[in-house]
Amino acid sequence: MQQRRYISISAAVGLAVAVLGAGQSAQAYEFYNQGETKLNADVLAVYGWFNSRKSYDGNSGGTSWREGFIKYGVSFEQGLSGNGTTYGALNWVSSGTWGSGDAAGITDGSERTTKIDDAYLGWRSGNLMPVLGEDGLDVSFGRQVVKIGDGFIINDDGLNFGKGVADGELNRGGAYYLAARHAFDQTAVVRIGGKQGLHGDLMWMKSDNRAQAKTELAAGTLAYTTEPGELAFTYIHGIGVDERYASDFQRQRDGMDIYSVRGAGNAGVENANFAFEYAWQDKSAGDEKAWYVEAGYTFADVTWSPNLTYRYSRYSEGWDSMFNGFSRGYGTWFQGEVAANYAGPFNSNTQIHHVGLTATPQEGLKLGVLYFDFDTLQTRGNTDTSGRELDLYAEWAVSDHLIITPLIGLYQPDKSLDNGGVQGGGNGTNVYSQFTVAVPF
Repeated sequence: MQQRRYISISAAVGLAVAVLGAGQSAQAYEFYNQGETKLNADVLAVYGWFNSRKSYDGNSGGTSWREGFIKYGVSFEQGLSGNGTTYGALNWVSSGTWGSGDAAGITDGSERTTKIDDAYLGWRSGNLMPVLGEDGLDVSFGRQVVKIGDGFIINDDGLNFGKGVADGELNRGGAYYLAARHAFDQTAVVRIGGKQGLHGDLMWMKSDNRAQAKTELAAGTLAYTTEPGELAFTYIHGIGVDERYASDFQRQRDGMDIYSVRGAGNAGVENANFAFEYAWQDKSAGDEKAWYVEAGYTFADVTWSPNLTYRYSRYSEGWDSMFNGFSRGYGTWFQGEVAANYAGPFNSNTQIHHVGLTATPQEGLKLGVLYFDFDTLQTRGNTDTSGRELDLYAEWAVSDHLIITPLIGLYQPDKSLDNGGVQGGGNGTNVYSQFTVAVPF
């Protein structure tokens, strides 16, 4: 049971958590722009300090640790004199974890790795095919991030284990929470129809991530997008896994079919946002389902323009969270900084009520409060991860090249390690804190 817990989660993935919160507009330095040629130097450094008074690795007591990474390389665009645009990138990531390792024991503090993350080439059609619209055909291949919708099923390959589990066999270089590496190892993507009206994607991706059993997938989407919102359908087929690293749970990905329908937009209501997705997995052990509904509203005429959001999500007992990830900010799709990253649930066998409130006191500063109520659906034979969590955070873009994000989480499970839960040292409230600094260029 403990092995399945580690293998099946999609863990603490955030593409530079602070950077996502403040926007990704400043992650490249343009050092050459002449004619149809653009060259960028891509540099992003993130460092974080973490402390948890409780642990979720089978031990009592707390832990403190540090994580960091630097992503660096080049990207380019080259116009082809009316025949579209080629583009690509080559980026490395150097990462590490220091201290005692994270609260789930997935890292031990000794991880250090440098590897290529992005290495891809692509071509966009520009106005070459008017019937498809501007950039109506976009073809790319190589090592890159592939995302479907808002990341409910596939967001990236961002699971970054360390040496703390499986005798280090799943080690990807540490930085478990910050999750420096996101690209699938091998991909081929064809996007048709641009981003408005009727459009779709055909995708093939293969992971080299041992913690994901090197899963190989094919996928297709069909979407219709207008000003009020988007309605989309997705089909995903599991082609195979690497048996050497696959748990019994992950072996079901071989031959599995996933179907989903989703929608998002304001439905014509100014300052509102609505979203939903319903997905089901057809696999050898039986059908599994997951879905959510969400509604939010920004009080634009009120001081600090507060945004209030409510979401209900439900994941059946054997739902495979696949490659979901940090998508629209804190709480998607890692719900609760303690729960989603260390304690569980890990988007399986649970229902979650979520309320979020954000406010913007000034440009570049956002304050947020997130509340989660977790309820395990089937406790017989399973770990009970029912509980509640309150997260308070700030995202402060001090400048274009400095973003600071402090966060405090208060997490209280219903059960402790001694009576069916995972928190060591009793089921009292865990005080969790983190402080991340991002330096993008």
